[in-house]
Amino acid sequence: MTQIIPTMTSREFATAYALRPNLVGWFLGAGASAASGIPTGYAMIRDFKAEIFARSKNISKREIDSGDQVWLERIDDFFRTSSLLPPDGDPNEYAAAFEMVYPQERHRRQYIDDKVSLGTPCYGHKVLGALIAAGKVDCVFTTNFDPLVEEATAAANQLLLPAEQHKPTVAAIDSGQRAMRCLNESDWPLVAKLHGDYQSIAMKNTWAELEKQDGAMEHVLVEAGKRFGLVFVGYSGRDASVMQALTSVLQYPSPFPNGLYWVTGVASKLLPAVQDFLTAAHHADVDVQVVECATFDELASDVLMHVDLPKVLLDTVVQGRPSPRLVPVELPKGGELNFPVLRYSALHVTSLPTVARRITVTQSLSTVEARAMLRDQGCRAPIAAYGRDLAAFGKDEELLSALSTVGGKVAGTVELNPTQDSWALGLLYDALTKSLSRRRPLMPRFKRTGHSLLVAGPRENEKPEWARERAQTLAQLRSAYGENLVGIVRNTEFPYHEGVFLKLERIEDRWWCGFEPYTFVDIPREFYDQAVAPATGGAEQDALGVPGERRGGDPAGDWRRERWATKYNKQWGAIIGAWANLLTASDDAICTVSAYGLKEGEGVDAVFALSKVTAWSRPSHNHPYFNRTK
Repeated sequence: MTQIIPTMTSREFATAYALRPNLVGWFLGAGASAASGIPTGYAMIRDFKAEIFARSKNISKREIDSGDQVWLERIDDFFRTSSLLPPDGDPNEYAAAFEMVYPQERHRRQYIDDKVSLGTPCYGHKVLGALIAAGKVDCVFTTNFDPLVEEATAAANQLLLPAEQHKPTVAAIDSGQRAMRCLNESDWPLVAKLHGDYQSIAMKNTWAELEKQDGAMEHVLVEAGKRFGLVFVGYSGRDASVMQALTSVLQYPSPFPNGLYWVTGVASKLLPAVQDFLTAAHHADVDVQVVECATFDELASDVLMHVDLPKVLLDTVVQGRPSPRLVPVELPKGGELNFPVLRYSALHVTSLPTVARRITVTQSLSTVEARAMLRDQGCRAPIAAYGRDLAAFGKDEELLSALSTVGGKVAGTVELNPTQDSWALGLLYDALTKSLSRRRPLMPRFKRTGHSLLVAGPRENEKPEWARERAQTLAQLRSAYGENLVGIVRNTEFPYHEGVFLKLERIEDRWWCGFEPYTFVDIPREFYDQAVAPATGGAEQDALGVPGERRGGDPAGDWRRERWATKYNKQWGAIIGAWANLLTASDDAICTVSAYGLKEGEGVDAVFALSKVTAWSRPSHNHPYFNRTK
């Protein structure tokens, strides 16, 4: 979607919008009311889940601290291992949870009424209300139950003379004919509440209610889409009926004649349903833009800078602007201290490989396909695809043998620029992981989500001298942990290994190798298959389409948390120091590691140089806190 749909800033949107504001309608979702003190749909889902969890565990909901991450993890684990609700993030999750907690419609209405009563118009509502009162906005659609748009518009109208006021007609799903009249007679402005009003008898909350849009309100939405553009603010696109109605507009000539603007904090996080709708609109020759803006208030502030309003409205709205969260602060002055106060688990990479072997092939391969070909031939060399060629480290003879079926040929070298090319960064990341495990009692573990190194345990029929050498190499690490580095998880048959996640990052114009200690537990996939076998017959997914490993829980989770809970700063410092010494074991001030240790002419090796001293931070100024003795 991001390759097709262009993005713009809120200021760019405001500039374009100000030319003809009456040609663009507004569509507000729950996110637009978040700053008003009304819970978002996500917050309500968390509330419903806590209630369901409390019921199932026969405890009071008051015992659950919604701000405690431990409680949140317990609740998430409970729903991952049950089929009570759709998976996390499913469009039907809100409706299913709401109906499970409050099966009766009147109770759901009372719940919404209580939540809506907490809200007051935010700055965005006040700006929109002023635009409506000034006759700059003709129609507003919303899935929200709250009256904040009407309240803000009423307050703005009170500042104007009666002849200058524009009072909106408010229509909900139990007054759809009122909206039809406004549409047929072009009696603007109109505020249309697609899911109902907090005072409505009919409200849309459950899956059955949300599955189908009210006929009259759907007609109004579709007809508005044939006349206006729309700007969507705080709307996730979770309502299938609303998205279907919007998509149906695209079948008419000249749909959304004044454009579609979808406001979101990050364009890449739009739901698939929204991406599909915007892409379809783009192919229907609609002017589609994704507006990257964090909040409704920020968007409204930019709009107010460009749209003309009567002075009395402008002055009143500007006076109500919230105080900025970020304000200039004069930094304390004083001498810099030399005492380091924080140790980072990161090593400075003083040099990286600058070239890799270039290999040409007769057919285009992806990185995944090239790795698979090498793996099938027992070759574990780091390799990456760029264009129609390949870049790799390792012995030329082994690489060409593994790629013989696609006509692999050595074609010199290729320069590596990891700051610009993601394939080069990935290749160096793979090579660094392999280099740090070479000639050390460590096992590399390559995963798409991130690589790691694990402490290697004793091998079958291992020679005594090898066992002594491994024990000696790991002695400092073993002492730092104060317990075994490999073994079997208590009360299970699952082996564990202490290890570190690795990162290769450029920070402050320097390359760093970050390492994060963790405990890896080798849980076979068969365990998760068995965990869901009663419900799925051992299939890969359950009835909700959730993979087995997500529904089986973590059988070693409690053990792992207990293992790390008692490791405080002093022990953490020792663990970081021991890992740093293990990864940079060398007699030189700078440790040099290589993936293969190749001789000249054998191929291109990956050689890295790392500082043996971890990164430290220190305060930028003097302060009594840093001079304390206790």
